[in-house]
Amino acid sequence: PPAVERSSAGPELWYEKAAPGDRRLGKVVTLAKSKKFRDHHGKVLLEGRRLIRDALEAGAVLQTLFFSTVGHLKELPEAKLKRANLLKVKFEDIKSWSDLITPQGLIGIFSKPDHAKMSYPAAQLTSSLPLLLICDNIRDPGNLGTILRSAAGAGCEKVLLTKGCVDPWEPKVLRAGMGAHFRLPIVASLDWESVPSNLPPGIQVYVADNKDPGAQVETRPVSRGAGRAGSAPGSPKPPVKSKPQAVPEDEDEEEEAAVCIPELAAQYYYENWTQTPVAVVIGGETHGLSPDALHLAASTGGKRLVIPVVPGVDSLNSAIAAGIVLFEGKRQLLQRHKQDDKRQKVPVV
Repeated sequence: PPAVERSSAGPELWYEKAAPGDRRLGKVVTLAKSKKFRDHHGKVLLEGRRLIRDALEAGAVLQTLFFSTVGHLKELPEAKLKRANLLKVKFEDIKSWSDLITPQGLIGIFSKPDHAKMSYPAAQLTSSLPLLLICDNIRDPGNLGTILRSAAGAGCEKVLLTKGCVDPWEPKVLRAGMGAHFRLPIVASLDWESVPSNLPPGIQVYVADNKDPGAQVETRPVSRGAGRAGSAPGSPKPPVKSKPQAVPEDEDEEEEAAVCIPELAAQYYYENWTQTPVAVVIGGETHGLSPDALHLAASTGGKRLVIPVVPGVDSLNSAIAAGIVLFEGKRQLLQRHKQDDKRQKVPVV
């Protein structure tokens, strides 16, 4: 085999030059785009200077970096590169495998990040609010990436993704997320039974919805067997798994089979809903909110948060709805914090 050509990019920083016909880039990019590969091997693909730098600074472990010019290495934290395999390839090769419209000449293969071991930016931590996001069957990669970006921008403490959501490490999600993956904890592939253990005690869970609250009243009862919405906040309870049932033979049976879904009171999203630590559930556009999400909200005294739209207009895109609700939650929490500060400064006579 031909000798490996190695060169120095600085003190203790060596890289290998890919020989003509080297297929490692194409092979690893193809594999890393497969969820099965990502899950089995625990590797993810990141592309672009900003995303790779954010990952390195947050403590993600770089395994292999493909780059087209030595100058790209100088734009990354050198200490984080020393243990990685650095492979210089032609820009045309990166361009042919890139998903970006304007490739930057950098593709990194990282160990799949563990949110519990990450070091998130200090500015993000100091701006964090008692506001969590739960994604329920968000299957569109672009939507999920945009939602994660909004969650980071709003100062969410954490994002939970239930099973049925698209893989957050899918390349399209990463592109749309614009670095959000490395700014706040993202806990993926949760079943609903384990969601409560990932929430702080005393939290209230609200669900984003498009139903007109004028048709619902605060004391509206929940369906049989589902408890009552609007009860005092408490520790969230895991949803009760529904037992398999025979396919209903008529409408009456179908209605009877659906009585376990709770009916929550509703309010407009701009009305106060942040008295306690809160979590917001955003449902996917295809399937909407799951019964499990409604059960969780009911068990914590949560409600539906309604974003009013002009009659006849289709419901909002889930990413847009998430942005509206999360930033309203941020506004309410910051306003309450400001009011609390004023009360503390008033002298007691």
